[in-house]
Amino acid sequence: MRIRPGLRIIWVSSLFVPPMPSSATAHSDLRQSFTELLDRHRGIVVKVAASYCRHPDDRSELAQEIAAQLWRAFPSYDASRSFSTWAYRIALNVAISDLRGRTHRQPTLPLGEQPDIADPHATDPERERQVRSLYAFIAQLKPLDRALMLLYLDERPHREVAEILGISESNVSTKIGRLKQRIRDEL
Repeated sequence: MRIRPGLRIIWVSSLFVPPMPSSATAHSDLRQSFTELLDRHRGIVVKVAASYCRHPDDRSELAQEIAAQLWRAFPSYDASRSFSTWAYRIALNVAISDLRGRTHRQPTLPLGEQPDIADPHATDPERERQVRSLYAFIAQLKPLDRALMLLYLDERPHREVAEILGISESNVSTKIGRLKQRIRDEL
């Protein structure tokens, strides 16, 4: 994993989170709350990173950046709202920004390499092929559509998807319908 120079980190649930100044008990409580929430919802970070980066090093770096951004934004998190919705919104924004930056720097995957996205518990080779095809399809989508498919496959309600992506529920329904039709046509 590549870590930016000068960035100190602490280990939290397979993700790296920058340490927070612990000058008061409130900071310690905040860090503990964040760590517990991140532990419970780390799948969000992993899924988003895996959906936007094919190479394992890039995935790890993006997961680190997402966790760091979640940490920086955590003091403004409203505990009366869904943490997963808040985390998805931040994670997707970080991933999309990273993707835009990467497209100017280098390809995300050397030619000829295949992403490692198959279900490790799959026993049916045909099902594994279908999953690989679906993720290959998703990988070529525009960032907003990719985020939409990620949330759809995670079975998020349209209302929550709309809130995360900042679009209307009817737009979510329309886009999902069009993407499902493209999947039927292309796969």
